[in-house]
Amino acid sequence: MFDTKQFISAIKQIAEEKGIPEEKIMDTIQLAIAAAYKKDYGEKGQDIRAKLNAETGEVAITQIKVVVDGVDDEGHVTGPIDFLKSSEEVPAEDLKIKFNPEKHITLAEAKKIKKKIQVGEELITELESKTDFGRIAAQTAKQVIIQRLREIEREAIFAEFKGREGEVISGIVQRVEGRMVFIDLGRTNGLLPPPEQTERENYRIGQRLRFYIVRVEETNRGPAIILSRSHPKFLMRLFAFEVPEIESGTVEIKAVAREAGSRSKIAVVSHEDGVDPIGSLVGQRGVRVQTVINELGGEKIDIIEWNEAPERFIAMALSPAKVLEVKVLDAASQHAVAEVAEDQFSLAIGKRGQNVRLAAKLTGWRIDVRGPAGNVSSEEAMAEVVTP
Repeated sequence: MFDTKQFISAIKQIAEEKGIPEEKIMDTIQLAIAAAYKKDYGEKGQDIRAKLNAETGEVAITQIKVVVDGVDDEGHVTGPIDFLKSSEEVPAEDLKIKFNPEKHITLAEAKKIKKKIQVGEELITELESKTDFGRIAAQTAKQVIIQRLREIEREAIFAEFKGREGEVISGIVQRVEGRMVFIDLGRTNGLLPPPEQTERENYRIGQRLRFYIVRVEETNRGPAIILSRSHPKFLMRLFAFEVPEIESGTVEIKAVAREAGSRSKIAVVSHEDGVDPIGSLVGQRGVRVQTVINELGGEKIDIIEWNEAPERFIAMALSPAKVLEVKVLDAASQHAVAEVAEDQFSLAIGKRGQNVRLAAKLTGWRIDVRGPAGNVSSEEAMAEVVTP
């Protein structure tokens, strides 16, 4: 006897475990029944469909035939054929489709069964229902269910994570193969490739971390979810979690320059009088910025106030160095020179040119640092090290 409650409960359980809508599971079961029926009782080329009544367990089997205008002497379909499926990539006027009595029915024959039917419509005919399928048919049904559920699950995962590109997600390091790190995200795994890793981090199996979802791609093996710990927007999202003023729009992050695992510069601006943008990110006793630093494994973060005047913005971007004056050499090519005192020259340049390099990335300007000891350009600093 068909147990309705048990059947519906099983469908709900599968739907919950796989994250698949219940109606899609029902569609899959009906496809499997149709495949089994066709294996044991159908004919080649038949379009067999099954309709399962979840309350009674009864199955209605139908055959679908497409109505065509007629058949010529060579056995080809005549009249309009643009609605018929064909794998041949040829112009419509040259396309010929062989009439198959299991798939097609002429308009004249179809009108004997349904008077108002038209060319291009489907004629649905009920077939004798069968429930005693052989071993091969049952195996066919099983394969259909497994394959289709896998496809639906992949589609659901892709849709879910595709809509989350640009978000931050928590995951656990599952395994490390070479330089590729695999992350357990719950329903599926994500990939942390070498370019998206930070230099100073060592990833341990079982370690829980947060990641930025860079992109989601469709592959033959299912969705590939590319994660990052080095992306500049990862830093922006981490601050958005910690700083309510960013979420409300009171404070805005205008630019980020990052050398992941080492040092970053972030430019912020306030859209409300009386709100200190730098203080908002730092937090009381530095709690907010320290939380972000801890998440990034101790990465140093310089927070500066954005300014629409390039001279002022560049001067602040070179902090902690104190700049005497900034002169714009060529506004069109965004080239400027920053004058600094002798004791500030090495600080403005930074170790291996890091400070001026990050300042140039942050502002989008080519910066020359000039002092009594000499002159160093941001381009020279860029050549010092290859950054992610």
